[in-house]
Amino acid sequence: MAHIDYYFSLLSSFTYLAGDRFAEVAAKHGATVRYKPFDILTMFDRMGAPRPAERPEARKVYRLQELKRFAAKEGKPMKFQPAFWPTNAAPASYAVIAAQEAGGGDLDGLVQRLLKAVWEEDRDIADDAVISEALKASGFDPMLSMTGMLKGAEIYTQNLEEGLKAGIFGSPFYIVTDTDERFWGQDRLDMLDDYLGTL
Repeated sequence: MAHIDYYFSLLSSFTYLAGDRFAEVAAKHGATVRYKPFDILTMFDRMGAPRPAERPEARKVYRLQELKRFAAKEGKPMKFQPAFWPTNAAPASYAVIAAQEAGGGDLDGLVQRLLKAVWEEDRDIADDAVISEALKASGFDPMLSMTGMLKGAEIYTQNLEEGLKAGIFGSPFYIVTDTDERFWGQDRLDMLDDYLGTL
């Protein structure tokens, strides 16, 4: 049985566009998954890469065109310039980590609700009310956003360090840890699906 480390940022438009397809691929092949939200803006800084707002204008234009193409292809509604982006993704990421540690709810559903809040609903995932609502709707104790904060902060930092050592450079990033096979981007999910079928 394969294991996948799933590195992602709740600020990532392309992670939003992946939707629940990754969870479906993993379930199809019986793969275990460790969700590893990380601080993507700090990752850019650590790698010496420009943050989205600092990128050349041509790249900004191209990114917007790509978002529109992929959103249309996937049939996903999307705010291309969301009201709360970028925001502080740490509190919501801590909640995802706490939920994973607690178990008992729909972890991927929680991630999808938080991504949807940013990219469809113009809501701020740094807001405790938004986080608590997503936790409750996903079958978790809404107080995890508070009780899991310290542990979440510790693991959130670790996730970035582990991700950089593992070779991540964007989001979403999927690593089949058994073989160190790496897949970057929501448009590589078909390739991940095919690869898992060979194991």
